[in-house]
Amino acid sequence: MVLQSLKNCLWLPCVLRTPKACFWSTASGGLIIQSISNDVYQNLAVEDWIHDHMDLEKQQVLFLWRNSPAVVIGRHQNPWQECNLKLLRQKNIKLARRRSGGGTVYHDLGNINLTFFTTRKKYERMENLKLVVKALKALRPQLDVHVTDRYDILLDRQYKISGTAAKLGRTSAYHHCTLLCNADKFVLSSVLKSPFKGLKSNATPSVPALVKNLFEEDPSLTSEMLLDAIAKEYAVQHQIDHHITLINPADETLLPGISDKTKELQTWEWVYGKTPKFSISTCLNMVYKDSVLDVKVNMDVKHGRIEVCNIDLPEQWLPPGLYSELVKSLTGSKFCPNETTTLVTTLLRLCPQDDELHSRWSLLCENMIRLM
Repeated sequence: MVLQSLKNCLWLPCVLRTPKACFWSTASGGLIIQSISNDVYQNLAVEDWIHDHMDLEKQQVLFLWRNSPAVVIGRHQNPWQECNLKLLRQKNIKLARRRSGGGTVYHDLGNINLTFFTTRKKYERMENLKLVVKALKALRPQLDVHVTDRYDILLDRQYKISGTAAKLGRTSAYHHCTLLCNADKFVLSSVLKSPFKGLKSNATPSVPALVKNLFEEDPSLTSEMLLDAIAKEYAVQHQIDHHITLINPADETLLPGISDKTKELQTWEWVYGKTPKFSISTCLNMVYKDSVLDVKVNMDVKHGRIEVCNIDLPEQWLPPGLYSELVKSLTGSKFCPNETTTLVTTLLRLCPQDDELHSRWSLLCENMIRLM
């Protein structure tokens, strides 16, 4: 049975307690599923599982989910280009790469996520977005919301409250979208602003937009009301009972193989290593002894690893042998602050016991690590 008790469920009026072994083989038509997890990797794994395993010829599926703070990038995006990675680490905000295309989004519990699953032939994201708008209008007729040709939902003709992305498989497809209810806009704008300069990439860039929370427009709304309204509209359009089946994304008996999917989405090789090849050409302005040194850095990064590395240091700044070891060690390593920190700490043992040389080395390494 569903693992979460009714008293802890946010959607008391619409929960159907369904035997978990058969939630995916119920009567044909449509199915509404809600995740009881707020973990971004688990919920993205559920999307993969449904896409790979469910018979979408038999029934279409609406998947409802919310995440604790996370930044989610598109399949073909560059995280260094899309967000402030240092700030994510400081705030302990997760970074995830989804399997669909599109741009980068910020998730927290003030953000609703909706995923519409169909066969590829029945895939129609405009209709899905119109369904969301219709549900919002049914709940609050005065809301000025409409779908654009770019498949965004705008509030008051200018504020983006929903972005969209999709994955089209050979026979199955899904379209997912966000709905800004009461997200932390300060954090959103801060983490989705890359401090990186001099990065060149063919990765898909995000398109900036003005955003607004629905609750700013109408404070009487709640996330539960919005989810319930969308579920009701979905049920009406698919002529099914207005029930939401709760699932636990960590339940292997319900979703065989889900743990492996979740683990893969958390790996460095997936989140960072799938980044399209990019290059960096920047200048480190290093302050040393009341003067500023301009150190030019050029790198090529492929699969998240440094393929080519050139650091234009002032003459005699470091002993030639130590500089050569630094460049040699960086080449082939992950473009990653943790790995680079370990690497430069090991190389420091090669440094002569010279305080000034150690200061120079530390300054250079600190600036290199900040790049990542």
